[in-house]
Amino acid sequence: MEALDVISRQFPVPILGIDTDNDSAFINDTLLGYCQGKNIDFTRSRAYRKNDQAWIEQKNGAVIRRFVGHDRYAGLVAGQALANLYQASRLYVNHFQPSFKLREKEKQAGKVKRHYEKPITPCDRLLNHPAVSDDVKEKLMKQAKSIDPLDLLHRIREQQAALAALACRDNSVAGPGKESLEQFMKHLGELWRQGEVRATHRTSPKKAHYWRNRKDPFETVWPDILLWLQNTPDTTAKELFERLQQEQPGCFPDGQLRTLQRRVRAWRRVMARGLVYAGINEPDLSVEAAPVGLDRVPILG
Repeated sequence: MEALDVISRQFPVPILGIDTDNDSAFINDTLLGYCQGKNIDFTRSRAYRKNDQAWIEQKNGAVIRRFVGHDRYAGLVAGQALANLYQASRLYVNHFQPSFKLREKEKQAGKVKRHYEKPITPCDRLLNHPAVSDDVKEKLMKQAKSIDPLDLLHRIREQQAALAALACRDNSVAGPGKESLEQFMKHLGELWRQGEVRATHRTSPKKAHYWRNRKDPFETVWPDILLWLQNTPDTTAKELFERLQQEQPGCFPDGQLRTLQRRVRAWRRVMARGLVYAGINEPDLSVEAAPVGLDRVPILG
């Protein structure tokens, strides 16, 4: 009940109804008495009809999971971090994140065509609504003018870093830094390279796939292919493959054409780099950095 009182004070419009799922945390006499005392219509979703909560589940994916991630948090510290994050993200979504609203649906030739309104922020949508009073609109405009977007982003990043540190048990993610807003703004232009600070959205660097999963089908004929490439450098991999099929019928099925095309393309890339960087010690031309299957390729020139 205390949480509902806090939410109702933050809403710019009065609460007319509460619709919940079938959890016992909501379906009880306490909540029913609260709604009756506040003249609030209390309804619940139908059992086994998950589409009744479509709007709720949509916001969980579009707002909550994008800010928090998919980890489970427990404890007072995590609860405080979530509360601070929700307070900052609420202002961001309502004042700085435009959204579409479905205006109407039209059925044409068996297909449904949807028409949407112009994307605007929830705050602007309330300001343009005729049923909202002038006092509420004035409070919303004052709140919008008092928000510093950089300071808001700084607060969101700090709380996300705190949650990422709590979710990562191996201490590979550092906790929230105590940097000031000025320090945060100095490297603001580079934050997009790091991605989100949540552990679930951090992409670990992938190693180059340099090993083979299958035996090389062109291992025995690769020296002959290199000689053909040396005599006719402009020949295509498809022409080389057709020549192999003519000389050795039944040994190379049509499905191996793509493999030969990748081999020839990688070989030509190495040859081109060798010509460009001739006489220069470039580390990328080493055997370790060579493409798959090219460690036995002689440099022809």
